[in-house]
Amino acid sequence: MHKDEQIFTSQLDTDFYKFPMAQIQFKDFRETKVKWRLKNRTKGINLANIIPETELREQLDEARKIHFTGTELRYLRGIEVYSTPMFSEDFLEFLKNYRLPEYNLERVDGEWNLEFEGKWCETSLWEIPALTIISELYSRNITKHYSGFEVERMYAEGVERFARKKEILRLHPGITFSDFGTRRRAFKDWHEKIVVFCKEELLKQFLGTSNVHLAMKHDLIPIGTSAHEMFMAMAGIMYKSYKPIHETEEYADSEEVIRASHNVTLENWWRHYGWGLSIALTDTYSSRFAFETMPESIARDWKGFRQDSGNPFEYGQWVIDFCKKHGVDPKEKLVIFSDGLDVVKICDLYRIFEGKFKMSFGLGTNLTNDIRGVRPISLVIKLVEACGRGTVKLSDNIAKAIGKPEDIEKFKKIFGYNQNFREECIY
Repeated sequence: MHKDEQIFTSQLDTDFYKFPMAQIQFKDFRETKVKWRLKNRTKGINLANIIPETELREQLDEARKIHFTGTELRYLRGIEVYSTPMFSEDFLEFLKNYRLPEYNLERVDGEWNLEFEGKWCETSLWEIPALTIISELYSRNITKHYSGFEVERMYAEGVERFARKKEILRLHPGITFSDFGTRRRAFKDWHEKIVVFCKEELLKQFLGTSNVHLAMKHDLIPIGTSAHEMFMAMAGIMYKSYKPIHETEEYADSEEVIRASHNVTLENWWRHYGWGLSIALTDTYSSRFAFETMPESIARDWKGFRQDSGNPFEYGQWVIDFCKKHGVDPKEKLVIFSDGLDVVKICDLYRIFEGKFKMSFGLGTNLTNDIRGVRPISLVIKLVEACGRGTVKLSDNIAKAIGKPEDIEKFKKIFGYNQNFREECIY
């Protein structure tokens, strides 16, 4: 089963939001240097004891040979933001000649230390392919001794689990959702089956998929806007360009510059994409900080917000309070919930916030990695450096924090972080 198949075979087999982000990286920060690193957040599972090095290197090396085809570039060229082409010709020319850059891999204490280092606009596109490769190699090795019968049983139970989700969602026809499950899917072919099931069985509720290849292949809307990397890198970029007013002022003490980087990121995003992609991701340095400091224009002009960590029920109220503080009717805004969801939590959120604001849901690992015998693992690849400075993501769930311990503590102070929500990362 899947034993020797190449996993990453299309540059579009990735999350859509990588492309609008990469275009900004290419246009505005072409020479910015960064470093990415893999992190396994699932305790008790040591990937280097499960995935052989030869298999991992082979898949990563094969991924580096994949280029954008003419058909794929024409598809990207045809994507519009309200009648305006989303991607410029110079960016598409960059993609035409693009290959995934080199990687660094070593075994450390039973884990794979995988890093990508170089220009931001080049290394960023490694994130999703690397995650899908590792996730599938993990699933392959967990199930490698399955007999033909056990394989059929595994998929049959997966179909049954999807059927139960489908019946629950149909009880709430106002719920809409998208597939956000590329990065931690069990198997590539299973992911496609699930997307087809969603399209066929939940047509009026299923909005599309974050996976660009599947969106193109099955005539679906590619879904996505931006991610934490934009905020994390901007802190390093602005810090590097900061010039002290007084010669005696220490370069390392410009906390206000780092604080300001959050809203500068949002302003830059609006400058490039306007209302069309104006979903504000708020939890990089805590959503409390974001809602306390984001300008009125975010409440007034932006389409909505994305919740990606912490207590989603508390988050919904924060959105309502933020809008009302600036004299905006929250019913006009869209909230996208996307943090470790299952259909039960989706229904609970929908019942509580129905009529208070518009909402939709990004269903990820629980959609694409819910089959018998494979325990999902919480894998991420995040920025750890930008412009030579350590980067940090605090999150609304401190268990999701990324960064060196000393940098995390520094950023907590800078952003007035006082969250005490901690929840183990299952997905």
